[in-house]
Amino acid sequence: MFGQVLQKVFFGNSVLDYLVFICILVIGFTLICIFRKLVLIRLKEWAKRTTTTIDDFLVRIFERNLVPLLYFGVFYLDVRQMSLTASLGKLIDVIGIAFLTIVVIRFIISLLDYILKTYFLRKEDNTSRERSLKGMVSILKIVVWGLGTVFLLDNLGFKISAVIAGLGIGGVAVALAAQAVLKDLFSYFAIFFDRPFEIGDFIIVGDYLGTIEHVGIKTTRIRSLGGEQIVFSNTDLTNSRIRNYKRMGKRRVAFQLGVVYQTTTKQVKEISHIIKNVIAKVKNTTFDRAHFSSFGDFSLNFAVVYYVLSKDYNIYMDIQQEINFAIKEEFEKRGIEFAYPTQTLFVSKTPLENSS
Repeated sequence: MFGQVLQKVFFGNSVLDYLVFICILVIGFTLICIFRKLVLIRLKEWAKRTTTTIDDFLVRIFERNLVPLLYFGVFYLDVRQMSLTASLGKLIDVIGIAFLTIVVIRFIISLLDYILKTYFLRKEDNTSRERSLKGMVSILKIVVWGLGTVFLLDNLGFKISAVIAGLGIGGVAVALAAQAVLKDLFSYFAIFFDRPFEIGDFIIVGDYLGTIEHVGIKTTRIRSLGGEQIVFSNTDLTNSRIRNYKRMGKRRVAFQLGVVYQTTTKQVKEISHIIKNVIAKVKNTTFDRAHFSSFGDFSLNFAVVYYVLSKDYNIYMDIQQEINFAIKEEFEKRGIEFAYPTQTLFVSKTPLENSS
């Protein structure tokens, strides 16, 4: 009696076939669960103790992508042992191809994301760089999902070649209509990979100067010293000569000062040494030179050059102010006067000629 029940057929399969299907499914899922609990948990703990990140990445990828694939693989292989109608078998094949494509796409995106983050963020913890990286990953996701969709449709029997040809013609038209946008997009890639500047850098572009606030796919925004926001297209920036002051290791400072012509020769010879001693006493500076450079219209001119060992503009201004105060004090002690624009009028008396 029990044997007859097992031999009864429903939808092309006997009761025994259904029982075997359920048993294989349960056993397969149970083995995967055991593997996940015993092996993956230990691998996670081991990965946490290592200094590298590649093992954490592999464990995470395996858990998020390969484990679901194993579940579906057990179900797919089990169900294909059954007697299925043509339409049902085709539906399961379509689901299998779609599932496999999604898993591969997710794996490729995760791999690209890990490679980019490892390469571009390995030496620094830069939140601005990470935000820019998210924009890059978003573009890559669109590209990968687009290619994956084309691959899926091609495997499902759709005539992709005609669609691609149509998209190619349409793509040319779109590219011609959106040249400026595409230029800015490729300029964004150039900025991202070449890194001429980053968020927080103080730059000068032509007559504009300010701090980088945002680097977008099309535009870059700069906060000027006056407080207003200046928006540049990325193409404008990549085509311009940019001076990045944040990456300046030291700042070269050159200035001139003049003393009156009444200054004695002895005092003039002392001035270079006075300036050198003043600069040498100031922190974060390196003296370069100080020379009696020229005879001006109303002054004896000295050219001074030194270096500030900091890229901070405020520190530079504080140092320059300290040097100016010290020079003024030293000149006052020695009775040396700074020059200022003056004119001297010389009057000469000549005898008047007697008129004939």
